[in-house]
Amino acid sequence: MMKTNVLRICQGAMIAALYVVLTWLANALGLANGAIQVRFSEALCILPIFTPAAIPGLFVGCLLSNIINGCVIWDIVFGSIATLIGAVGTYLLRRTKFIFTLPPVIANAVIVPFVLRYAYGVGDAHWFLVVTVAIGEVISVCILGMILKAALWKQKQAIFKEVEA
Repeated sequence: MMKTNVLRICQGAMIAALYVVLTWLANALGLANGAIQVRFSEALCILPIFTPAAIPGLFVGCLLSNIINGCVIWDIVFGSIATLIGAVGTYLLRRTKFIFTLPPVIANAVIVPFVLRYAYGVGDAHWFLVVTVAIGEVISVCILGMILKAALWKQKQAIFKEVEA
């Protein structure tokens, strides 16, 4: 039991670190914030299909990324909650073929437009922001995430192996 907990903490920490680095990269390219966001790190939102350790890892990674990138408090809080909700949804739908990619898309499409409008004063129409955020998430999670899933699938036992007690 102790070995399993340590393993999950380490896996979560690695996922958080990867999320931060990939968000920083997307931010450096001008893709991480704004109405259309293509965060490479959001591809990691498929990782709960491999390990439950991805759930806190994604949440902490998003939280740290939003702090490091100088986001306002409302974005730090609610953007991170959107990622947490998406990660939990992905975990719950992990046995589906493709539907597991939808919770992060939906959570971000519902929450982030409010953050953009009320925390950053983005003047675009609410439904326009819903569509643009959803498009960014579809690119990040449904396309890049599925590529990541395909790349990891054959090695999932070696990468995400549970420690035997």
